[in-house]
Amino acid sequence: MNIVILGTGNIATHYAKAFQTLGHYITQVYSKTSANASALAEVVSAESIPDLSQISHSADLYIIAVSDQAIKTVTDQLPRRLKGIVVHTSGATPLTVLNRFEKSGVIYPPQSLSKDVETDLSTIPFAIEGNTSEVEQTLLAVGQQLSHKSFLCDSQQRITLHIAAVFVNNFSNVLYQVAFDLLRQQNLDVELVRPIILETANKVQYQEPKEVQTGPAIRNDIQTINSHLKLLSQDESLTQIYQNLTALIIKTR
Repeated sequence: MNIVILGTGNIATHYAKAFQTLGHYITQVYSKTSANASALAEVVSAESIPDLSQISHSADLYIIAVSDQAIKTVTDQLPRRLKGIVVHTSGATPLTVLNRFEKSGVIYPPQSLSKDVETDLSTIPFAIEGNTSEVEQTLLAVGQQLSHKSFLCDSQQRITLHIAAVFVNNFSNVLYQVAFDLLRQQNLDVELVRPIILETANKVQYQEPKEVQTGPAIRNDIQTINSHLKLLSQDESLTQIYQNLTALIIKTR
C-alpha cells in the first residue's frame, strides 16, 4: 500500500514506522510545521509536505493522526476525490466526520503511545470501522497486519472503549500522582507504593477488578475511613474524591 500520514505526533510516528516495517510505502508526511514533517519523513523515506494542497491524490490510505480538535480542520482541507481510504485514529470522534469522502474509516488504538518510546504494536488491539463493508474488511486486514487483536467496532462501541481507557489510564494515573504528593508531604519515598501499583495491575490481567478489590471500603471499616478523611480534611477536593470512590466501592460489594 501507498500511505500518506497526516500528522507527526505520537500515533502518527508509530503508525508510519510500523507500516514501513510491514513493507508498505509511506509516500508523504504532512504537518503544518515544516520541520516536524521533514523529521518524520526522513525516518520513513517519504516526501514531507507542509501544505495539504500538495497531497497526492493516488495513495491507497490516508491516515489522519492529529488531535481530535484538528481532525475536522484537516478533513475540510483535503480534496473530496481521493483514490484511497481516508481514516482517522481517534477514539472519541465519530466516523461521520469523514462523510465527505467516498471511502472512510477508523483505525483506533486504545493505548497511550509516546513517539520516543518503542512499543510493540502487535500487543495492542486496534478498533476498526469502515463506512462500507468492503472498506471495513480492507481496514481490518490492514489492522491485523499491525496486530492480530484488531477487531471491528462501531462508533458507539469505540467511544465507550475510549471512556474505559480514560478510566483505567488517565484517571488511575492522576490518582498515582495524588498518592505520590501525599507521601512527599510526610517525607516518604514514592518507591514505597510502586510495588502495590504493579501488584494491582498484574491482578486485573487475569481477574475481574471487583474480585480482587481490597481496602477499608470493601471491608466496611468505618473507623479507618474516618481516620483517612480526617487527614484529608484540609483538602476539600481530595476529600470529595475519597468519599466518592469509597461510595463506589461499597456500591459494588
